[in-house]
Amino acid sequence: MTHKKKWLIFAPAGLMAIGLGNCLVQWAADKKRNGHSTTEWVAAGTAALAVFNAGISLFGRGVVEKVKHDLQEKPQELDYANVARL
Repeated sequence: MTHKKKWLIFAPAGLMAIGLGNCLVQWAADKKRNGHSTTEWVAAGTAALAVFNAGISLFGRGVVEKVKHDLQEKPQELDYANVARL
């Protein structure tokens, strides 16, 4: 799979997971506000934060793939100052 394809998969997936995680955090906070048991809202909050952090990781991977794609597409420029030292 190319870096471009990976970028086009990971970045949007990360953004969707971040959004979902954010919604789930609000849902867990609502559970606490409405007096649900501690176990219930803590479990919901833990799952929400796991989804949110997974989204950040996926988006970060998308950024890495975008940089790799850009480096691969950009023609390599020679640094003549360093070549002279070789």
